[in-house]
Amino acid sequence: MFKKDKPKKKKTTTRIDTLIGRDTHLKGDINFSGGLRIDGSIQGTIVANDDGSLLTLSEQGKIDGEVRVPNLIINGEINGNVFASEHVELAPKARINGNLYYRMIEMAMGSEVNGHLIRSQDEEEDILHVEHEVFDEKASFHLEQKS
Repeated sequence: MFKKDKPKKKKTTTRIDTLIGRDTHLKGDINFSGGLRIDGSIQGTIVANDDGSLLTLSEQGKIDGEVRVPNLIINGEINGNVFASEHVELAPKARINGNLYYRMIEMAMGSEVNGHLIRSQDEEEDILHVEHEVFDEKASFHLEQKS
């Protein structure tokens, strides 16, 4: 009658453990746990080590590279593929130039995703470690009409 094997909800952090300021420009990969807020620019891959981690990209923030995090709030620009295993929130000035792999998404009017939106349906699938197919935007397609 009472289910004891309910999956426990993962706790998402709301605090900011690391802040990358507006005039800071980093070149290289970042691995983090907890909360990371980016107001500056990053050129490299960003990976969260913790299941409850949160990446916040402010309106002034910019990332050139792949992002693999469980929870993400974007109001800046990302040039690269984004993998969010839990929740993505796209604020009005959010811009993603790449594919977005997500489980749950919120989009405000004015936000943009210039790429494919790919939803993960299986809760057991670890979207952060998925090898992804790269879609060639320049490839020409030939459509046939069958009668």
